[in-house]
Amino acid sequence: MPLRLEVKKELSARSDRVKSVDIHSSEHPWVLSALYNGNVFIWDYSSNTLVKSFELCEVPVRCAKFITRKQWIIAGTDDMQLRVYNYNTMEKVKEWDAHTDYIRYVEIHPNRPYILSSSDDMSIKLWDWEKDFECIQVFEGHVHYVMMIKINPRDTNTFASASLDRSIKVWGLTAGTPHFSLEGSGAHERGVNCIDYYPGGDKPYLLSGADDRTVKIWDYQTKACLQTLEGHSHNVSSVCFHPRLPLIISASEDGTVRLWHSTTYRPETTLNYGLERAWTLAPTKDANKVAIGYDEGTVVLKLGNERPVASLDTNTGKLVWAHGHDIQTAALKGLGRDTEIVDGERITLSARDLGACEVYPQSLQHNCNGHFIVVCGDGEYIIYTSQALRNKAFGSALDFVWSSLGTGDYAVRESISRVKTFKNFKENKQITAPVSSAEGLFGGPCLAIKSADCVVFFDWDEGEFIRKIDVVPLNLYWNEAGDTVVLACSDTYYILHYDREKVTTALAAGGINPEEGVDGSFELEHNISEKVRTGQWVGDCFLYTNGAGKLNYFVGGQVMTLCHLERPMYLLGFAPKEDRVFLIDKAYNVVSYRLLLSVLNYQTAVVRQDFTTANAILPSIPKSEHAPVARFLESQGFKEEALQVSTDPDHRFELALDLKNLEIAHTVLNQLETGEDSTDIQSKWRRLGDLALTQGQVALAQSCAERSSDLSGLLLLYSSSGDREGMISLAEKAKNAGRSNVAFLAYFVTGQLDSCVQVLLDTNRIPEAAFFARTYLPSRISSVLELWKNDLKKVNEKAAEALADPVKYPNLFPDLEWALKVETIYRSRKDVFVPADTYPTAKDDLQLDLIALLKSQPDMSAAPPPPPSPTRAAVADISLTKSSSMDSGSGEVSPVKPPVPPPTITTTAPIPTTAPTTTGTVKSVPPSPAVAVPAPAPTPAAPVEAEEEEEEEEDELVEEEEVEEEEEEEEDDIDALVAEADGLLDEGGDGEGGDEEEDGEEEEDW
Repeated sequence: MPLRLEVKKELSARSDRVKSVDIHSSEHPWVLSALYNGNVFIWDYSSNTLVKSFELCEVPVRCAKFITRKQWIIAGTDDMQLRVYNYNTMEKVKEWDAHTDYIRYVEIHPNRPYILSSSDDMSIKLWDWEKDFECIQVFEGHVHYVMMIKINPRDTNTFASASLDRSIKVWGLTAGTPHFSLEGSGAHERGVNCIDYYPGGDKPYLLSGADDRTVKIWDYQTKACLQTLEGHSHNVSSVCFHPRLPLIISASEDGTVRLWHSTTYRPETTLNYGLERAWTLAPTKDANKVAIGYDEGTVVLKLGNERPVASLDTNTGKLVWAHGHDIQTAALKGLGRDTEIVDGERITLSARDLGACEVYPQSLQHNCNGHFIVVCGDGEYIIYTSQALRNKAFGSALDFVWSSLGTGDYAVRESISRVKTFKNFKENKQITAPVSSAEGLFGGPCLAIKSADCVVFFDWDEGEFIRKIDVVPLNLYWNEAGDTVVLACSDTYYILHYDREKVTTALAAGGINPEEGVDGSFELEHNISEKVRTGQWVGDCFLYTNGAGKLNYFVGGQVMTLCHLERPMYLLGFAPKEDRVFLIDKAYNVVSYRLLLSVLNYQTAVVRQDFTTANAILPSIPKSEHAPVARFLESQGFKEEALQVSTDPDHRFELALDLKNLEIAHTVLNQLETGEDSTDIQSKWRRLGDLALTQGQVALAQSCAERSSDLSGLLLLYSSSGDREGMISLAEKAKNAGRSNVAFLAYFVTGQLDSCVQVLLDTNRIPEAAFFARTYLPSRISSVLELWKNDLKKVNEKAAEALADPVKYPNLFPDLEWALKVETIYRSRKDVFVPADTYPTAKDDLQLDLIALLKSQPDMSAAPPPPPSPTRAAVADISLTKSSSMDSGSGEVSPVKPPVPPPTITTTAPIPTTAPTTTGTVKSVPPSPAVAVPAPAPTPAAPVEAEEEEEEEEDELVEEEEVEEEEEEEEDDIDALVAEADGLLDEGGDGEGGDEEEDGEEEEDW
């Protein structure tokens, strides 16, 4: 029977004539094409895209190969040069003259830093790249072009060469002359174009193709020609043994690629893609792929299924796989006892040979109890005992499936119209399916036959028709109880419930409808849009690998991801005694992942909301698995239960926040180790503080803000609660931490105006400091203005000189003296605070013009009048206090801003239209609408006589005395103003006046 290999085209890239192809290892899905026009292309056959392009020369490139160890490509061209490039950076590594004629082929040594090249100059040369590509050996002996060379995989110290002199010679790396030649009787009649060694170690075979249109198989030990394959109608340009499949592949200038069975030598199939002549072949060692180079492009084919031929008996933990014709086994039971198994890492297995199989294995499967295995291939099946590989039964079959009901029960599909069942290894029934053609079989509690548009279920014992379902599954997966089945289709899988009792009753009663079957035997439960690559039921959980490279499991309508897979993996099965799931890749590397059966059972109970069962299972789950269990509970919406189960502090904190459980969240944060990332801890404290604030827990919010150094939050809390001491402390903390904005606000709210100015100066906000002083601290205008001038001179000297100083130009600052007196009153009363409960009466005073009030008082020649009310006298205060002396209100106070209207800085010249803003950037401002120009300074007096000088000195003394008198009068005026304010306070304390004792108390409060 022929091999059943589905040929699928992975890449078809049109280009000029391709003289050589090479496939990269599994690291990249790349194929390298050397073109006759002098270019070299790298194609990605997984995405059908051009990855890289190298323009080497203007003459043909006859051979190019990957050197994956060095991330290089090497190419031989018709200009007699070898060129080496780095295929990542595309930089040239080396270029040198290698031969004196066209270079036909390049071969890379598998484990040494050697390169072999053959040429039309009839020589072969050996190059060492560790010696800067020095030629260390020359091989001569052919008398015509040397077309190809191949290193022997069994003995890498030898290689063979093919020449147009009709001979094949075998050489050693250390000798310049050949060991022997394959020629004479049975040899090719015309020039030999290509050769290849058998990849296995069991046969000393050599393959050759020639211009006589034949392919020959040689035994290079006996030097005999074993077989000649004929069928091509033109020169054979390339031949190869496939490393993974029992195939010989040949390419010819007749445009065809032929596949031959490597054991029976029968032709399997002929491929012709209409791309003119086929020149070159390149198979992959780790996959069922082969690249072909044609006159008109490059093609990459996938031959058959790349799934490894292996089966795991989950009951005993015995793994059996096929390596070529050899059957091997290894025990997975107890792997973690001596050494720790790391999830996802390759497991080293102790393989044991069971024997050789007569057919080439294409599938291998244990029966329901693991006592027997079946090997299928070449259109035949052979049943062996699993322990000693003794033959139990055999026969012809296109498909074979086991029944889950009996040890020796199975079914075979012999053709598209004939399906037979066997009971205890003896033929039982022949099934007549109500479909046009049977295209596949599935086993399990029911026998299923797949057609082109549906799947039909039958009873094993009697072969009775049960039900027809209009989907075309790629595979079926039954659970152990036999009441649930997964129909895995191309991009969706369906989960159906199977009612065994209803079917049994219908079979016993007879009279099943031949068209409908047993109504209600299958009911759809779930439909999941995901591709199932391989799968297995574990209890009520369906464990599977999907097309996206994930290991998932389905339980109770929910899909959970166990892990992400780095490469395509195939599920072997779940071993409950080891609590691990085992997978295998196409290179037969076995890996595992931990999956506790108790966790699966717990999750099943939770999804079904059977918390009684779940709580009973929970104690059997190790503490180390409680964290993933808690995350599963959270995904199901059971956050309260997740909080009780979780052992991860971070997860517990997140759950507590979601549940608004401040106590647990606060406890978890206090228990966290101090060695954790301080930034993460501060973030957690800040989040807890925000939640506490929304819940009205001000004390906790303040504590969290302090722990997280949340200065902005503290500013909000202190100002809201009237905590003057906290605000003063915050101002210093913010200043030391460089948080100038918070520091400024804290100073401002607590009435520390001088500190506000200093903050602005320290942050180089000198213009802002000047305006702030003009508004709130007129006594500091001159000192700040001088700093502004010095800073502005660095940018514009004229603009700096345009700034007017009130000392020099008092006429430009009207009411400045009154503003200074208001400031004096403020400074004398800055420690007197306004309680918050006076806000209803004090709020209207926030808009008062204190200068106008002072001016409106009578007898202003002696002293300016005081403000009209006690609240007005305290309007200039910007302090906070916690006061409990008042009879009404909560005892909290609110900040009160001084209502002095902000006058304008007057200049002697236009101010520049750009000024520094608080962010340090230049912001456009409109020019001053009215600029006052100071009067010109008086001209200095000319020198006088000595007598006049004496008179002037006397006048100066008199003026000094007058100034002293004026200062004394001014102090008296201020005292009178303060006294008048106190008198007004006495009059307006309660609206009705009061006795002296009450006046004294009010005065003490203010």
